[in-house]
Amino acid sequence: MEQDVTRSKSRWPALILLAMLTGLLALAALATRLPRLALWHVVRVCVADAGLLGVPFPCRQADLAGGKEQGSVVVQPPLLNDMIVVPTRPLVGVEDAFLQTPEAPNYFAAAWRARSLLVSPSGRRPEWDEVALVVNPAMVRTQDQLHIHVGCLFPRARIALAAAAPQVPVGAWVRLPEIVPHIAFWGTRVGTSSLSGVAPFRLAAEALADRVRERGKLTLMVAGVRVAGAEQFLIVASYAGAPHSWWPIGNQELIDARCPP
Repeated sequence: MEQDVTRSKSRWPALILLAMLTGLLALAALATRLPRLALWHVVRVCVADAGLLGVPFPCRQADLAGGKEQGSVVVQPPLLNDMIVVPTRPLVGVEDAFLQTPEAPNYFAAAWRARSLLVSPSGRRPEWDEVALVVNPAMVRTQDQLHIHVGCLFPRARIALAAAAPQVPVGAWVRLPEIVPHIAFWGTRVGTSSLSGVAPFRLAAEALADRVRERGKLTLMVAGVRVAGAEQFLIVASYAGAPHSWWPIGNQELIDARCPP
């Protein structure tokens, strides 16, 4: 019996080393953007390490309280400026039919909680209305596993959203002023400081159903705003081929994980 216990203990350093090496290799593949399912492999390693080691390496956080079918992880790839929240079940992207069902977890709420990991170079945490969450359309993304980019709004976008927010109705979609030059956007306002019960994937798909039938063309953003001093959200959408839009929009034109000092 003592020998069995000794052997069991001796395996742990090897298991930990193997888990770390596997995670680092998966992150390296993601950093080079090859292959297009590298992100999914990272997620699988994080889930396995969470169960084996109690730590979701190489992910920064993992929420597996509802099991893998309902969970998500936070990944920050090396050499990239992205902070991303990824479901722990396979979902191809914004067009995945599962996201339109009542069973779909609230991935945007999970992504908003992950903003606590954003820190400026000076150590400052961003304000409510500095942060936004973005899902890229199929033709812009580099990975075929759904992921939500978490970052700080570029100054132009932040100013435009702050100015527009008071005029955007709660629960109704309207055309927004120019947030990024030469790109058309539509949006609606969430009149509370919680995303609980809010389904941005479904709301955007329904609002723009008469304009775009292929959900893979959608760009979706949830941004923190302040209206009359109250913390609220804007849900913002665009789509590839929208009138007066010159190109498909993605996270790189809207947010940066490197928050201002």
